[in-house]
Amino acid sequence: MSYTPVIPASGYAGWKLLNRTMEKQKAAFAASADIKRDEDYFRAKIGTITTAEDLVSDRRLLKVALGAFGLDSDIDNKFFIRKVLETAADDKTGLANKLADKTYLKLATAFGFGDTPDAPRTQTSGFADEILSKYETRQFETAVGESDESYRLAMAAQRDLGELVASSSTNNAKWYSVIGSKSLSTVMRTALGLPESVSSLNVDQQLVIYTQKAKSVLGSSDFSTFSDSAVMEKTIRLYLVRSQLETNSTTSSGSVALQLLQAGSSYTSLLSKRV
Repeated sequence: MSYTPVIPASGYAGWKLLNRTMEKQKAAFAASADIKRDEDYFRAKIGTITTAEDLVSDRRLLKVALGAFGLDSDIDNKFFIRKVLETAADDKTGLANKLADKTYLKLATAFGFGDTPDAPRTQTSGFADEILSKYETRQFETAVGESDESYRLAMAAQRDLGELVASSSTNNAKWYSVIGSKSLSTVMRTALGLPESVSSLNVDQQLVIYTQKAKSVLGSSDFSTFSDSAVMEKTIRLYLVRSQLETNSTTSSGSVALQLLQAGSSYTSLLSKRV
């Protein structure tokens, strides 16, 4: 039996309430039967996997591997995932390095099939714990997202921004990572009050817009500013508040349209009766 996260309210107020119970809910989720079955199987089998082909051939293992990086929807793209997994981190011509979404590169690097073919990381001590920790986190986020997608994106943004702050990449490279991530760009674009049409511009134009807007809204375009908990909290708050406003606006417009249609239908019916 799976555990369904409790979402007490919507918007930023609901987010604050969710955070108060986050750790207890994550623990309950990790202890649910579905997650335990996945984890037990992964622990028992992952040590026997030595190639990318081995991994993609075992659907249950692949489910956990992809789920740990939020790539669940790629479960049936076996050839594509095998090519990703076979990419060496320093091979700039490899598929994982060519993709704009660097989540695939994280997947390839985590397993290390391309980096150390004779001794992939599946053979190292603690590997199962590392992947399963990521799996629990991502799957909990997904479960939360089934009730409120904006919360899933907010949780993912906190994690991803933290990882980018800690990375050794240049400031521009970190912003390019934001632009290249569908979920992270959605959160950042909304938080900064940018229109969705920005995503249709080339990445260099987007970089200028994102950094200028970040300086205006957050006080700095230096990515290290996200290490400040107050800045991180402000970013998430702006995203949730503006996201809710957009949702309410869309809902209101839809309600008005429905009312007009219903009114028109009633008026037509009344006329037909009089005739």
